[in-house]
Amino acid sequence: MYTAKGQLDRSALIKQYQPLVRRLAHHMMAKLPASVEVDDLIQVGLIGLSDALSRYEASQGVQFETFATQRIRGAMLDELRENDWMSRGSRKSQKEIETALRRLEHRLGRSPAESEIAAELGMSLADYQSLLGKVRGTQLVYLEDMSRRNEDDDTYLDRHVADQDADPLNMLRDQRLRQSLVDAIKGLPEREQYIMSMYYEQDMNLKEIAAVLDVTESRVCQLHSQSIARLRAKMRSHQGG
Repeated sequence: MYTAKGQLDRSALIKQYQPLVRRLAHHMMAKLPASVEVDDLIQVGLIGLSDALSRYEASQGVQFETFATQRIRGAMLDELRENDWMSRGSRKSQKEIETALRRLEHRLGRSPAESEIAAELGMSLADYQSLLGKVRGTQLVYLEDMSRRNEDDDTYLDRHVADQDADPLNMLRDQRLRQSLVDAIKGLPEREQYIMSMYYEQDMNLKEIAAVLDVTESRVCQLHSQSIARLRAKMRSHQGG
C-alpha cells in the first residue's frame, strides 16, 4: 500500500498487519509463564511492526511480511530479555518434573500418566496440573542442555527462547538430534502428540488447539508443558544425562 507520493502508507499497513502481531504474540505465549501479559507482547510487537516499516526496502528482495515477522518477533524477544520472565522457583519446579519423569519412565518402562507423575512428586493431581501452568515457558530441547549442566547460567533466556537453535523446528533440522527427537515425540501419549503437531507443525495457537480438542485453553497449556517436560527428560536420557 502506497500513498499518492509513492511512499508506504504506514497507517494502512499497521492496520493490515495488526492481526499478524496478535497471532505472533499468542503463539509465543505458549512458551511463556502466565505472568507475561499477551497485551504487553502485542504492544511491543506493534513497535516492532513500526520499526519494520521504517527499515523495509523492497529492493532487498524480501517480502514485507517476512521482514516484518522477524522485526516483530525480535522486538518481543528483546522485551523478554530485559525481564527475568521465569523465576528461579519455576526453573526448580521444571527440573523436578523432568527428574520425576525420568525416574518413572525408567521404573515403568513407559510414559507415566499425569496421576503417576503427581504421586511421584508427592502432590495431588490438581496441584500438579496447576504447577504445569506455572512452569509454562520451557522450550523443547536445547543444544546447550546437551553439552552443559549449569541450570543457573545467565544465558538462560537466550537458550530457552531467543536462540534460533533452540527452536523446535530448527532442532528437527539438526541431523545429530533429529532421530532421537522424532522417537521421543512418537513415545508421547497420543493427545500430547496431537498438541505438539498442531503447535509446531501446523502453527496453531493454544486457543485454536483447545477448540479442536474441545478442552479449555489452560488445559492445553498444561498438556503442552507436560509434553515439553517429557521430551526434555527423554532427550537427556538419550544423551546420557
